[in-house]
Amino acid sequence: MAKVYLGLGSNQGDRERHLAVARQEIEQQIGKIIRFSPIYESAPWGLIEQPWFLNQVVRVSTPMDPWAVLDAVKYIEKMMGRLESVKWGPRLIDIDILFYNHIRLLTPELQIPHLYLHRRSFVLKPLADIAPGLVHPTYSKTILQLRDENDDQGEIHVYKNKEES
Repeated sequence: MAKVYLGLGSNQGDRERHLAVARQEIEQQIGKIIRFSPIYESAPWGLIEQPWFLNQVVRVSTPMDPWAVLDAVKYIEKMMGRLESVKWGPRLIDIDILFYNHIRLLTPELQIPHLYLHRRSFVLKPLADIAPGLVHPTYSKTILQLRDENDDQGEIHVYKNKEES
């Protein structure tokens, strides 16, 4: 079984419900969620003129290969009503593959680890909650080190603790 970390985000409609539905679909389509972070609320990253996001990171145990996980993620997003829009723009649901075991994969369709995760507080903070000692295979630093060294100034705070999710 592979260990996969997924980043979830929503900034349209009932954001909290969208995250809950995404978690349910991940369990049905990809595998069992072993751990999940608190839900964070964060300022938009990249394109800042849009509503704030709710973000969460989950760790999933799956028998699927990285390409099958990508297909399942895209299916879940589409099934939930995500439409293609501008890069880093508003979205009903966004599911990113952050890590798949300790592999490095760089293709036009799939980049593992996620190319920007080391620069984004809205990924590093929830990821550090559930996997602080996980080592980034490209930078040879733990998630906790990357979080502490990160200079992302985007505002982020805990929206809901795990126990409340």
